[in-house]
Amino acid sequence: MSRRRAREAAFKVLFQVDQVDNAPGPAFEHLLEEWPLSTENKEFAWQLIEGTLREQQELDRGIMQYASREWSLGRMAPVDRCLLRLAAFEMLCADAPQAPAVVIDEALELAKRYSEAGSVAFINAILDRMKR
Repeated sequence: MSRRRAREAAFKVLFQVDQVDNAPGPAFEHLLEEWPLSTENKEFAWQLIEGTLREQQELDRGIMQYASREWSLGRMAPVDRCLLRLAAFEMLCADAPQAPAVVIDEALELAKRYSEAGSVAFINAILDRMKR
């Protein structure tokens, strides 16, 4: 469960960066003031934030490859777009990737909490295609 909290923190920062163009470092520090994480989870969350932003163009290309034609990144709900980027990074690029099924499950749990009901199936479909 502890990594879930780190993923949630990473998602919150990525969402801020996406929506209001906040700098990730200060956004993360501000989040930690009200939402503390263990040292291990801070490091994991930062790895996810930094890596997702660094690889964002490549991740976006991968997401678009597996999204249906009518779903451009700009048309996707911002929450869904951020969750897809985060999960894609963890599955495909992270130094110590989790099993894809774990990453997908964690992304779906965050989608249930922060997105609309239909988003869960949408995110699951794209990540399942990427996993293969």
